[in-house]
Amino acid sequence: MTTETLIQESQHLTPPVETKQVPTRRDVPTLLNYYCDPGDGSPPMPVYVGGGTVTNERPTIPTPVTVHDISGEEDKYTLSSHGFQLIHHQSNEKEFREEEKIKEEYYRECEKLILDITAGKRAFLFGHLARRGPSNWHRLGQGNAAKKGPLHRVHIDQSYEGAEMILRNHLPDEADELMKRRWQIINIWRPIRTIYKDPLAVASAQSIPDEDLIPASVIYPKSRNETFTVKPNPTHRWFFKNAQKPDEVLFIKCFDSDTTVARRVPHCAFRDAETDNREDRESIEVRSLVFH
Repeated sequence: MTTETLIQESQHLTPPVETKQVPTRRDVPTLLNYYCDPGDGSPPMPVYVGGGTVTNERPTIPTPVTVHDISGEEDKYTLSSHGFQLIHHQSNEKEFREEEKIKEEYYRECEKLILDITAGKRAFLFGHLARRGPSNWHRLGQGNAAKKGPLHRVHIDQSYEGAEMILRNHLPDEADELMKRRWQIINIWRPIRTIYKDPLAVASAQSIPDEDLIPASVIYPKSRNETFTVKPNPTHRWFFKNAQKPDEVLFIKCFDSDTTVARRVPHCAFRDAETDNREDRESIEVRSLVFH
C-alpha cells in the first residue's frame, strides 16, 4: 500500500470523540462559627461600627460541617433554587483600588450583569466592600475597619426587616411603591485574585429553616441595620467553588420578597487546612437592590 493510499484512507477515519474533562471536586471538612444562643430569649449582642472600628463580641460556637465543592456542577445551583449562582464574567477592572473607578465603571458592569441574570427591570447598587486584610482582623482593635479581611461568622447581611430598612434608607420616596412588586437584595461577590485561603461558603437556602435565623442589630453612629445571625443545625448544606477565579462571580441572595423561591442564604468564610498557609484572600462584593 502506497503512502498516498494511506493518507487517503486516513481522511475517512472517524475522528476521536472529545470527552469533557470533569474537574476533581474537593469537599472540605471544616468548622463554621455559628451563633451561640444562650437560650434565654435575649437578643444577640449588637455589632458596633464607628470611628473606623468594628466591634463584634457576639459569642459563637465552632461547628463541624463539610463544605461541598460545586466544580463541574455549577449549573445545578441557581438563585431561585438555592439562593446562589456562579456566573462567568470577565471584568475590565483588575485591581479594585480606586474608589471612584469602582463606583463609575465597575458598578456599571455589575448593573448590566445582574439585570441580565435576574431579568430584573431596575438595579440600584448601594455599596461595596473590598476585603484584603488578615483572617484575624476583628481582633486588631482600633482602626480594624481599614484592614477588613474575611468574615468567619455565619450570617446573612439583612434580616427580613433589615432588607426593608435598606430599601427605605436608600430610596425613601419610592419605597412604598417599589414594595408592591417583587424586589431583592443580591450581593455580587468576586475574587480579586484566585481564592485559596479563607474561601467563601454559601448555604443552600432550602436547607435553612427560618427558625434558625435570629435577627441581630448592627449599630452605626447615626443609624441601625438588622442582619440574621444563624444557629447551628445538622440539616444545613454548605457549598463553595474551589480555587475560585476572578472571572467566576458568585451571586448571593440576601433577600427576596417572593416566598415561592429561595429567599436568602447564609454565607461564611471558612478555614481550609490545605491552603491556610497561602496569601490573604482578596475579594470585592457589590450590594444591589433589584426590582422586577
